[in-house]
Amino acid sequence: MNTWKDNWEASRQRYLRWWRQQGVILSMWEHMPKAGAPRERVAAPAPPRDLSQRWFDPAWRADELHYQLSRSSLKADILPVANTQLGPGSLAGILGAALEAGPDTIWIKHRSDFGDEVALDQDNPCYRLHRDLLTACKARAEGRYLVGMPDLMEGLDVLAALKGPEAVLMDMALRPEVVDGQLRAINALYFEVFDRLYDIINDEGEMAFCYFSIWAPGKCSKLQSDISTMFSEDDFRRFAQPYLREQCRRIPYTLYHLDGVGAMRHLDALLEIEELSAVQWTPGVGQPQGGDPCWYPLYRRILAGGKSVMANWVTLPELRPLLDNLGGNGLHLSLDFTSEAEVEQAMRIVEEYQR
Repeated sequence: MNTWKDNWEASRQRYLRWWRQQGVILSMWEHMPKAGAPRERVAAPAPPRDLSQRWFDPAWRADELHYQLSRSSLKADILPVANTQLGPGSLAGILGAALEAGPDTIWIKHRSDFGDEVALDQDNPCYRLHRDLLTACKARAEGRYLVGMPDLMEGLDVLAALKGPEAVLMDMALRPEVVDGQLRAINALYFEVFDRLYDIINDEGEMAFCYFSIWAPGKCSKLQSDISTMFSEDDFRRFAQPYLREQCRRIPYTLYHLDGVGAMRHLDALLEIEELSAVQWTPGVGQPQGGDPCWYPLYRRILAGGKSVMANWVTLPELRPLLDNLGGNGLHLSLDFTSEAEVEQAMRIVEEYQR
C-alpha cells in the first residue's frame, strides 16, 4: 500500500500485536488537522448543495474524504481511513428501512409496515449506494489510504431498526421462534453484504472498519447489541450470543462495542465467545469516560478473559495512571487529541511501557 502514513509499517505491527492481546495502540477515533503542508495540494470540493448530497452523493463524498485526509494528522497509530459511514446500522437500510440525512449523521427509520420476512433486494437503492460509495472512494484513494467498511451492524439491533425496538422485545417474549428465524436471516444476509463490500475495499486482503477506525490483516468487524440493555442475561445468551458467535467464527478479527452501564451485565456472556478478539467500552452519557479509574476493574476482567481492550475518550492526564494500573499489553487507547504536540507527548509516555 503506497500510503500517506509515514509510519504505517510500525502501526501495522502494533495492530498485529494488539489482536494477540499484546502491546499498546495509541490513536484517536476521527482525525485532526496536520501541521505544515498538505500531503497533496487538492482543491476542496464545493460545499454540498443540501444534506442529500452531503451523505448520498458518492462522487462528492469521495472528493471530500480525499481532501480531508490529505490534511489530517496520521501520527502515532492514527489510521488513514476514509469514513464511509451511511448511518449506524446501515444494513437495515439495505434491507428496507429508510435513511434520513441529518447535519451530523444519518438516521435509520424503521418501517411501520414491516412484516415478518427479512429479505435482500439486490436493486435496493441503499445497497447500490453502499457499493457506489465504496467504489468511488477506493478509486480516489489509489492506495494512499484505506476505505473503511460502513457500520452495517447485525442481529437484534438491525431487527430493531427494521421494525422498532418495542416490537422486537414483544416478539422475544411472545413469538421467540419468529425472532430466531429473523435473526438467522439477518446473519446470512449480513455475511452476503459484508463479503460483497469487503471485495470492494480490501487492500491485498487487509481492511479497515470505520467505526472506531480499526485495521486488521484480514476481515474485521465491530459487533454490538445495544438493545441488550433492555433484557436479561438469559435472553442475551438466547437471542444475541449464538449469532455473535457465528460472526466471530466467520470473521477473524472482531471488536464488540459494549455500550453503557446497563450492558455490563452481559460481559460474562461475551467472554464466553472464545473467537471474539476484543471489547470496546462506551460508558454512556453522564458517566466518567474511558480513562477514568473506575473502569480499571472492567478492563482487567476483559484482559483476564483473553480479549484485548479498547478504551475511548481517554485524556492525556489519564494515560500514565491507566498504563500503570493495566500494564502495556492488549490496550487500544483512543484519546481526544487537539494537537500533534499532544500526540507526541502521549507517544513518549507509551514508549516507556513498550520498552
